[in-house]
Amino acid sequence: MLYSEKVMDHFKNPRNVGVIENADGVGEVGNAKCGDIMRIYLKIDNDVISDVKFETFGCGSAIASSSMATEMIKGKPLSEALELTNKAVAEALDGLPAYKMHCSVLAEEAIKNAILDYYKKNNISYDHSLFPDCEACGHCH
Repeated sequence: MLYSEKVMDHFKNPRNVGVIENADGVGEVGNAKCGDIMRIYLKIDNDVISDVKFETFGCGSAIASSSMATEMIKGKPLSEALELTNKAVAEALDGLPAYKMHCSVLAEEAIKNAILDYYKKNNISYDHSLFPDCEACGHCH
């Protein structure tokens, strides 16, 4: 399977790699089946993502998805970041092979988990329907 140039670029030169010390929100997701683990760190100022970093242990598609997703939410209000879908991430990468789509799903879930973490740390009330998967899975509680 050939990857798009964008996937290769984000895999070889990933953006926003690293850790944010004292991050306002941290989201971690893992897929035991494929061994991918993704951690997203958010710095949030006035409900806007002022900085975002990620650490991903996984395949090229997982790294590219994390990199692209962080680029897409940086500088955006939380409400917009919550609307980011795995489909949008895959499209921004000019497509992912079908069997790698779960990588973009992990990126979407990691971001949602990080925002949920921020809301909970700060006792901010939130719309539970925005986090159906997070609330159900119990990973972050």
